[in-house]
Amino acid sequence: MGRFHPSACRTMPAPLPDELRRIAERTMAHYAQDPAGFWAATREHDVSQNVGALLRHVEGPPPWDILDLGCGPGRDLATFSALGHRAVGLDGTPAFVAMAHQHSGCPVWQQDLLALDLPAARFDGIFANAVLFHVPTSELARVLGELRAALRPRGVLFVSNPRGNDQEGWQQGRYGVWHSLEGWRRFMRAAGFDEFEHYYRPAGQPRERQPWLATVWRRGGAT
Repeated sequence: MGRFHPSACRTMPAPLPDELRRIAERTMAHYAQDPAGFWAATREHDVSQNVGALLRHVEGPPPWDILDLGCGPGRDLATFSALGHRAVGLDGTPAFVAMAHQHSGCPVWQQDLLALDLPAARFDGIFANAVLFHVPTSELARVLGELRAALRPRGVLFVSNPRGNDQEGWQQGRYGVWHSLEGWRRFMRAAGFDEFEHYYRPAGQPRERQPWLATVWRRGGAT
């Protein structure tokens, strides 16, 4: 999603409680207001540093199966496909799902972040660029567990979030969480991930001008 300043056999997800459904619907409605404008504003953003951070840690010979979580209109999905990988997009906004498929030619799943329905052990890597901060902290452990289950053993998860001091709430029609590095580490380690690296973006700027925290993780454990 966009820049945010300081939100086998499977069973269908259970219905969301009213408050979580309101958070999800209102946040997705924000992105649905002007999909073309969002695409125009973000299509030239250079996130090659983030794409590279994910791919350099994936093990085994390419091409790899990559999930672009919260793919938006498909900018990064198209990049993964152009690099020769088997990319799948996922977004909750219907207009973005259609745009992402058009721009990338890849399959794109329409799913809510708070009600994911992902196949087990399906992906070598998951790219969560500017999206998981929309998950309320009350639901984050569950969502991270679902992402871990969707990764193959030793699969890689890249995450970029707006950094902060672990505050949470609404801003400009979107729900978000501004995670600190230590706070984010606690969630990820509890969910069964091992850290590869972290850095702040954009590169080359003083820390006060680096609003994004990027982290890269491996699915830990034997199963």
